[in-house]
Amino acid sequence: MYEESFPNKRYKETLEFLETNVPAPAKILDLGVKNPFSEIMEKHNYKVENTKGEDLDLNTRAVETTAYQVVTAFEIFEHLVSPYNVLSNIKADKLVASVPLKLWFSNAYRSKTDMRDRHFHEFEDWQFDWLLEKAGWKIISRKKWTNPVNKLGIRPILRYFTPRYYAVYAERI
Repeated sequence: MYEESFPNKRYKETLEFLETNVPAPAKILDLGVKNPFSEIMEKHNYKVENTKGEDLDLNTRAVETTAYQVVTAFEIFEHLVSPYNVLSNIKADKLVASVPLKLWFSNAYRSKTDMRDRHFHEFEDWQFDWLLEKAGWKIISRKKWTNPVNKLGIRPILRYFTPRYYAVYAERI
């Protein structure tokens, strides 16, 4: 998946945010199939189980359990047509999630070869906050960061100071 572009900065920032808000060893349900960041969380003493690749727009059973202290969703909600359904059905009391922010100078991401690797949403921070609030969550902590790329051009320069990712730690109201 990341043969030529492993997201080192995103993973570093995400891990720091997680550790600040949810100390290990927490029992985590990580939305999405097992991935390199799931393994990073495990190496940092979190107990992680992933969902199995089910379409979370149609099947929210995975989050409808109290077996986990925390649900994490890193770069997941932008792929869902209706993230509200998942967010409102989570039974854990804590949520750590990140989403890509909408960039005014770039179109939403869409893979032409993988139907599941597309962004239905790219949020502005206030939109994601509102979605969480409507789904019964109170945001306790938030963080934004940039995602510079090593390319030349106007858009690469804008990526040096325009936040690309938004992470929140929220608790069930």
